[in-house]
Amino acid sequence: MTLDPITHFLSRIFYGWRMVGLVSAIRVVGGGLHQYGFTVFFLPISQDLGLSRAATSLAFSLSRAEGAIEAPLVGYLVDRFGPRPVIVAAALLAGIGYILLSYVNSYASFLSVYLGVISLAFVAGFVHSPMVVANSWFIRQRARAMTVVSAAVPVGGALISPVLAFGVSSMGWRWAAFLSGCAFLVLCVPLSLRVRRSPESMGLLPDGDVPHDVSKKTNFGNSRTDNDFTAAQAMKTIVFWLLVTAMMARVAAYSTVSVHFVPLLVWKGLSQEESAFLLGAFAFINMVAHFVIGWIADKVNKPGLSCLCHLVCAFALLPLVGSASLWQLWLFIIVFTFLDASFPVVWATVGDFYGRRYFATIRGMMSFFYMWGSFAGPVFAGAVYDRTESYASVLWALFAILSVATFLNILLIKPWQQRMVVLRSEAVSSVH
Repeated sequence: MTLDPITHFLSRIFYGWRMVGLVSAIRVVGGGLHQYGFTVFFLPISQDLGLSRAATSLAFSLSRAEGAIEAPLVGYLVDRFGPRPVIVAAALLAGIGYILLSYVNSYASFLSVYLGVISLAFVAGFVHSPMVVANSWFIRQRARAMTVVSAAVPVGGALISPVLAFGVSSMGWRWAAFLSGCAFLVLCVPLSLRVRRSPESMGLLPDGDVPHDVSKKTNFGNSRTDNDFTAAQAMKTIVFWLLVTAMMARVAAYSTVSVHFVPLLVWKGLSQEESAFLLGAFAFINMVAHFVIGWIADKVNKPGLSCLCHLVCAFALLPLVGSASLWQLWLFIIVFTFLDASFPVVWATVGDFYGRRYFATIRGMMSFFYMWGSFAGPVFAGAVYDRTESYASVLWALFAILSVATFLNILLIKPWQQRMVVLRSEAVSSVH
């Protein structure tokens, strides 16, 4: 029987890339409607419900705290049962949550829906689980696979957030929220049902490798290798805490800017519509930056690359402190994308250090600690603005913590080099 050209082409692609494509499509929707969408909803919800910026920011920050608290349990469940059940639950809750969000009429009901429904599984299903899929299906191309998954969020921001902003301005934020919920149910739920756990669960090997010895095949769900650290073993290493502290600084900076992106640019003199347009540009450039940095990452020292990204992002903030011109705003938008684009490089680094078998649990434990940066940053920024009507102090604080993150990544350069020497030597030994 002759296969049609499309089927023949797909049959030659490693199944892991199909899995990456599936979870990336889910993250495109989540990124456009939720992660980038929150800043589109920020001012309309604040104005409609009569909230301060600190109060609105608190909802985002509490969702990050919620994600941090549940992360260790989510990591264990993903390692135990696979990512599919978590992603399915997240898609359902996101859809139902955004439909309910369109009916809120008070701050209490807003917090109940946003925290009790939308955020309950979103971080677990749209953030953690897709990265676990990429780490499970790839080793040599780990950074590249994680980059594709991570880049899906700015793709959603570039494609969907401008449409969402138009919907908010033309028919109101409530109808926009209702239709967002329908999109989660119609698009994400069917896709999430097709996710597969690992190459070993389908009789394959990571990266599409062909085994030289069939006896070397393992059941990913029930075995581990010497390269796989448990969460307890990982937490006893200094590398774990260096990574966690650097990530805490990184997410504090990025979450603050992403949540306050539109309000920040309004403070610089732009209208909400102009700021929403620049948000779309920010997402598009972020997508391009992901693929550029991800392509480089598998060829260079990953902590060194992360160090460079944090450093240039720190200095990109400084022009905004004064009366920044339009070209300086564009410079900030272009350069600051490196911070988000480098995050899959960080997770690939974690995979390099600690392996695949317990990656979700280790990621969950890391998230429990570093996600508090996402909690503190946006609330701090909102409180400072409410008191001073300025983001200047916030920008200086972000410059300081990104400088600290740069230094911590420098400390990781040598341990990563030593770890890669061990992995390469063990790979050579396994072949012979």
